[in-house]
Amino acid sequence: MPLALLALAIGAFGIGTTEFVVMGLLPQIAGDYGVSIPTAGLLVTGYAIGVVLGAPLMTVLGTRINRRTMLMVLMGLFTLGNLLSALAPSFGVMLAGRIVASLAHGAFFGIGSVVAADLVAPNKKAGAIATMFTGLTVANIVGVPLGTYIGQAVGWRATFAGVAALGVVGLLGIAKLVPALPRPAGTRLRRELAAFRNVQVILAMAMTVLGFGGVFAAITYIAPMMTHVAGYSEGAVTGLLVLFGIGMFLGNLLGGRFADRRLMPMLYASLGGLAVVLALFTVTAHSKPLAAVTILLVGALGFATVPPLQKRVLDQAHGAPTLASAMNIGAFNLGNALAAWLGGTVISAGLGYTAPNWVGAALATAALLLALLSAALERRDRHTGPVGAESAGAEPRVPVRH
Repeated sequence: MPLALLALAIGAFGIGTTEFVVMGLLPQIAGDYGVSIPTAGLLVTGYAIGVVLGAPLMTVLGTRINRRTMLMVLMGLFTLGNLLSALAPSFGVMLAGRIVASLAHGAFFGIGSVVAADLVAPNKKAGAIATMFTGLTVANIVGVPLGTYIGQAVGWRATFAGVAALGVVGLLGIAKLVPALPRPAGTRLRRELAAFRNVQVILAMAMTVLGFGGVFAAITYIAPMMTHVAGYSEGAVTGLLVLFGIGMFLGNLLGGRFADRRLMPMLYASLGGLAVVLALFTVTAHSKPLAAVTILLVGALGFATVPPLQKRVLDQAHGAPTLASAMNIGAFNLGNALAAWLGGTVISAGLGYTAPNWVGAALATAALLLALLSAALERRDRHTGPVGAESAGAEPRVPVRH
C-alpha cells in the first residue's frame, strides 16, 4: 500500500470525526451558548449544506493547481474551520466555523479519490479508494466516541481543538507522502462540466443519493428507535453507533475488494441486501440482540456501496473525473439530508419510530432499480455506440497524462 494512501486516510479520519462528533455534543454546545437543542442542530444542517455547496466550488477552484497542493489547501481550510469552532465566542461564529470546515469535505474526498486511484494499478483502484475511506469509517469507531467522551469530560472546545490538530497532521502527511501529481493536461472547467452530460454519471450519483439515503433514513433516528422500541438505555446508544461504525469499516473494505473484480454485481448485492435488511429492521427493532445485528448489517451493506459508486463515477467521467468525483461526495450528504427529512416526516405522521426503516428500504430499492437500468443502458450502448459526453457534443476524450 502506498504510504500516500495513509496520509489521505488520516485526513479522512479527521473529516469523519468532525462531521459526526457534533451530534453527541449538541446538549453541551446548546447549554454553553444558551440556545435550544434544535437551534444547535443547525450545526449539523449547516455542515451538510456546506459539503454540498463546497464540493463543486472548491473543486472548480482546484482545477488550476496540482492535486497535492489542492489537498493541502483543503486540509488547511478544514483545520482553520475547526480551530474557529473551538475558539468561537458566539453560536454564530461556531456555525461559521462548521461551514468553513465543511467546504473542504466534498472536494477532499473527491480529489482524494482521483489521487488514490492514480497511485495504484488499474485493477486496484476501488481498493485504493476504499483505503482512503477507511479513515472515515474508523472515525465512527474511534474518533467519534473518543471525541464525545473528551467533550463531555473536558469540554466540547477541547474536542474541536483536537480535530484541528488532526488536520495539521493530515496536512503534513499529504505534503510529505503524496507525490506532486501534475495537473492533467487539458483540465479546465468546460471539460469537467462535460462529464455531467453522460447519463451514466448522473445515474451513478442518483444511486448514491438513494442508496446512502436508505442508510441514514434509519440511522438518523436510531436513538429514539432503540430506546423506545428495542428497550435499550440511552447510554447503550453510543455502543450501538460504534457497532454501526464497525459495520461501515467492514463493508467499505468488502466493497473495495469486490468492486475491482465485479463492480455492478457488487452494487446489486449490496443495494439489494440493504433494502431487505432495512425492511426487516421494522421487525428486528423490537429485539435487543436482533436490533444490534441489524445495525451492524446496515452499516456494512450501506458502506459496501461507497467504493463501487465512487469508482463508477470515476470510470464514467473518463478524462475529467475530479468535479464529478467531488459532486458524488456531495450526493452522499444530499442523501443524508433527504433521508433525515423523509424519516422525520413519517414519524411526525404518527407511523412510529420504525417507520423510517420502510423509507430506507424504499430508497435502497429505488437505487437498485437505477443500477439495473444503468447496466441495461450500458449493454445497449455497446451495440449502438456510446451515449454521453461525446455524443452530446462535448469535447472528445484525449489521453490524459498524470
